[in-house]
Amino acid sequence: MEDLPRIGIVGGNGWIGGALARALVAAGLPPARLTLSCRSAAPDWLPGAAWTHDNQALADASDVIVLSVRPQDWDAIAIAAAGKLVVSVMAGIPLADIARATGSDRVVRALPNAAADVGHSYTPWTASPGVTDADRATVGRIFGACGSGDEVPREADIDYMTGASGTGPAYPALLAAALIGDAVAHGVPEAVARRAAVGILVGTGRLIEKTGEDPRDTVAAFVDYRGVTAAAIEAMRAAGFDAAVAAGLAAALEKSEALRPA
Repeated sequence: MEDLPRIGIVGGNGWIGGALARALVAAGLPPARLTLSCRSAAPDWLPGAAWTHDNQALADASDVIVLSVRPQDWDAIAIAAAGKLVVSVMAGIPLADIARATGSDRVVRALPNAAADVGHSYTPWTASPGVTDADRATVGRIFGACGSGDEVPREADIDYMTGASGTGPAYPALLAAALIGDAVAHGVPEAVARRAAVGILVGTGRLIEKTGEDPRDTVAAFVDYRGVTAAAIEAMRAAGFDAAVAAGLAAALEKSEALRPA
């Protein structure tokens, strides 16, 4: 990581910006190669990094500029970054708008999620035509520090993935909450129900990561076994499980597209 270019993170004290900064340092990037901006007093959780309230000063000091602010705050950033690699982790703001506002023709849209804070974010990203192979390698290393990811060919893929992988732990947590609620309703102590639900989620993730098995094959294997789990899966599907997931993702995509500036 020591050979990475100088990186600036606009919104470096935010949730994703801070997680990315911590992941980069943990992976070996010297804090002195980081410049971060924030609107309030500079925090003390990353000694050695430069903090500023001036986004243009950050841009001037950096080779790679990460934009990590809420989409509704995008208009206030106002930086000139011609010749720089600009990486946005904002939902909904198109490549063309970022290029126009920053003056850079090397723009990437990426979508890490909250699991970046524990090194397990999945980050899809897409690039403007001006992004070079060297830029792509840099982007891969940046997001590799906080998990895994893929370049996707279309900007529309990023809009869709905002509601699919950008949600991070939200959907597994929703499933866990439903499991806990049902267990408690059947008299299971809440602490036991919580540990069981969390154990299912964590164990499943680790198992799939270790085996590399397609989750669809895992489901099919349980259904084919025709046991207790098969009965549960078939009842959930009959009640509309797959349709509910599709409806949720459709609503998320609609919301993602609505974030685009008019």
